[in-house]
Parts: sequence; C-alpha cells; structure tokens
Amino acid sequence: MKPILWIVITSLLPATSTVFADDSDLLMRRANRIFSPLPAAMPESENDTPERIALGKRLYFEKRLSVNDTQSCASCHPLENGSAGVDNLPVSPGAKGEPGTRNSPTVLNAGLQDSQFWDGRAEDLVEQAKGPILNPIEMGMPDEQTVEDKLRGIAEYRSAFEVAFPGDEPAISYQNVAEAIAAFERTLITPARFDDFMKGNAAALSEAEQRGLKTFIKVDCKACHDGTLLGGETYEPLGKEHPYENQSDQGMYELTQDEDDRMFFKVAPLRNVALTAPYFHDGKIKTLDEAVRKMGKLQLDEELTDQQVSDITSFLKALTDKNREQYIK
Repeated sequence: MKPILWIVITSLLPATSTVFADDSDLLMRRANRIFSPLPAAMPESENDTPERIALGKRLYFEKRLSVNDTQSCASCHPLENGSAGVDNLPVSPGAKGEPGTRNSPTVLNAGLQDSQFWDGRAEDLVEQAKGPILNPIEMGMPDEQTVEDKLRGIAEYRSAFEVAFPGDEPAISYQNVAEAIAAFERTLITPARFDDFMKGNAAALSEAEQRGLKTFIKVDCKACHDGTLLGGETYEPLGKEHPYENQSDQGMYELTQDEDDRMFFKVAPLRNVALTAPYFHDGKIKTLDEAVRKMGKLQLDEELTDQQVSDITSFLKALTDKNREQYIK
C-alpha cells in the first residue's frame, strides 16, 4: 500500500507527466533497436600505450610534418576551445594556401567508422593518417623518406619514437608516424546526452529533443543515419530522390570510375554535427536547419515543416559531446 503523502503528491502532478514518461520509455526502447551508445574504447586500441598516444598527440599538432612547417593535422581538424575536429570552412587551405576539394570531416569518434574520407578510400585511421601528409595540396611532403629523415633530425622525436615503439628498428618510420597519430585519435570518444538517454535516463533529453528523435525515426532519417555514430557506415547517393545542385564532384566515382558510384558518398556521422558546419562534402550548406531541410527533400522526398526541422535540429544538438555543448550557437 502506497503512503498517503505519495498519493496526494502524485495526484497533484499533471497527467501529461505520466504520459511523457511512458512515451519516453517507449522511445528509449525504439532508439536502442536502431542506435547504440558509444563504447568506452575504440577498436584497435588494445596496444595503444600512454607513450604511443602522447607521441601521436604531439605529431597531430606538429607543423613540421608539412613541407614548409605551416600545417599540421590540427590545422584542418582543430580540437581546442570547443572545436569539434573541423575548421568550419567549406574546404580547407593547404600548406601553400591552395584550397582542398572537400569539406574536412571531424576526427571525433572517427575510429568507429567503417572507413575514412568521404569516398572511403582509407580503410582505417592508420591509412587515413598517411594521406594528408603526402597530399600535395594539404601538407605537401614529397615522400615517406623525407618525412622520416625530417623527424630523425629532431632529437625529441628520436627518443619519443624509441619509447613509443620499443624494439622497432628503425623506430622512426612512416608507418609508425601513422600508428601513433591513429592511437591518439582513438582517444577522441565524445559521449553525449543521447548516450545517457539510451542507457535509461529519460530526463537526459528534453521534450523537444525527444520529439526530434521521434520525428527523426518517423520520417526515416534512420534509414541511413543509424548505428553508434548515426552514420559513417554506409554509402548512399546524394540526391536519391532529387538531384543535388552541385554535380562537380561525383563522389566515389572519382575514385573507382564505376558508373554505379556516381554521386555516392559516405553517409556522414551525425555525432557533434551541431558544431561541424558548414555541411555536405562541398561545405555549401551553411546551417544545420538548412541541412536537415535539404536532406529531407533530396533523400526522402519530404517537405519537412518548420516544426519538424526545429525538432530534429534539437535532437541533433543532443548528440554533441557533453564537454562541448556550451559551444553550440
């Protein structure tokens, strides 16, 4: 038998609170069938020693890995002051000032994706880390040997590589540069309030955010944006229902030359998406509201209402790293 005080208090609560709690529980169960909370560690992190991670962090911010000592990984993928691993530019300038061709994707949680880059040309973080350093537009180093020779000429790196890769001869190799950077990037896991919600805390998401999650599922955004990262696992044509206006970049076709790959891009992961504007592979979509509305039309043939856009955007903001939420505009 419940205490009289409990009966009196609960009788004074609005009926909607019980309904909302019931709806939250149902939504939580649905969400757990479609999405997954972030894991505590990334795949391949078993051998990431503190020394290797520390070296990788140093290399990530090291401008001397570029041809003219002006560009580091962090130049296009900053992490400080609330940055979410992107420079918030449509495309990024390289070491010599020449602009790149695609929008820089975030490095946060990147190791949980099935592949790297917009066209998936790198299998994992190690292969991804090898690319920009030798890319003539990005960091511009001419070859692997030049990178190794440059690092061997820096005393602090000679000792750091020996500690991070004991037994390797030579310790400084291009492979180990990439291994170290990948080890650091595997630490960039960013739990959000949405993870708390999926783990049973209904109060982690506001009513507006829960409406947005429900709408996200109902209009079928989840068809592509599912799993742990709400994306990052599959490839889809941009313009499935209506053609995207910018056809200059044909996506995976540029890599494979297979006609079936025209306008196919990796589905962008949506974690921290509120901090990673501008959007799409070309960086031409300036705001999150615009991106949501345009994706509804391009991919689903849905004319989303202002309320639907507002609710979905509210939900997407709840995917932000809890330590970076204060930087959402």
